[in-house]
Amino acid sequence: MLEITEEGIVMRTRRMPAEWEPQSQVQLTWPHEGTDWAPMLPEITAVYEVMAREISKREALLVVDDIPHNDTWARDHGFITVEETSDLKPQTSDIVLLDFKFNGWGEKFEAELDNAINRQLYDRGMVRGTYEDHLDFVLEGGSIESDGKGTIFTTVCCLLAPHRNQPLTQGEIEERLKLWLGAERVVWLQHGSLIGDDTDGHIDTLVRICPDDTLLYIGSDADHPDLVAMEQELLALRTIDGKPYRLLKLPLPRPIYDGEDRLPATYANYLVINGAVLVPTYGQPDLDEEAMSIVQQAYPDREIVGIDCQAVIRQHGSLHCCTMQYY
Repeated sequence: MLEITEEGIVMRTRRMPAEWEPQSQVQLTWPHEGTDWAPMLPEITAVYEVMAREISKREALLVVDDIPHNDTWARDHGFITVEETSDLKPQTSDIVLLDFKFNGWGEKFEAELDNAINRQLYDRGMVRGTYEDHLDFVLEGGSIESDGKGTIFTTVCCLLAPHRNQPLTQGEIEERLKLWLGAERVVWLQHGSLIGDDTDGHIDTLVRICPDDTLLYIGSDADHPDLVAMEQELLALRTIDGKPYRLLKLPLPRPIYDGEDRLPATYANYLVINGAVLVPTYGQPDLDEEAMSIVQQAYPDREIVGIDCQAVIRQHGSLHCCTMQYY
């Protein structure tokens, strides 16, 4: 990225950090009576209190409760953080806060208040970095994963879904991601989605990038045959250096229903924080323990903390969806 300044032409280089890199804070947008959580507010508040305690043991916690908001999915309405260096200061990284448009996952839900949170946080000095306005482009934090060294993962079914960025083509969207996130390549998964998922296939429900070129991904069941095709994609995938990824398969929770509707429970929706990984659990002790054990293989030096997210998935999200980390 070139910029003309008083000093002349300056080359700026961007990088989207991996989630496991040192963080400055994590954001939670708190449930209230005006959200869809109203019928179960005490239950969901108790889960948020557990998340808040576990995060605040290890790093700063930013709680959004006095800014009007439609809902609580900080992953998708929060800032996306990148680091930027210039050839004038090659040893120093600056934080850039990218404010993308959140439109309720393709105009499925009201999101006008959520979409205004970031600017208010910035104006109040609650986040550090340079503000960058991209409110003419729809991008949710749950739809992208970064390995911190030039590769971004996403899914075709999400970023090309209706009511997001039409009429932009896949290639045009990819060029924007590379420019704004500093990516060398974008990996587009063609397969993978969960029944009950409102996001059109967010990557953080399906596949997660981990240290040492490891991918954690969810297995399949009879109701999700497309996840078998996703696994085949991952087996054929190569790193930016041309090597196969190390693959670790997470179990898929046994079906959980709200009435007749199956809920999108997934162990892939964990949060990496400083010194720990917070893993969603679903009241299935055998599979919960198996999932946490597999996550431990990907993060051997971090504490693995299970958090019961049976309440969270009743609104079709899980733990990672509730949070957004800052660097």
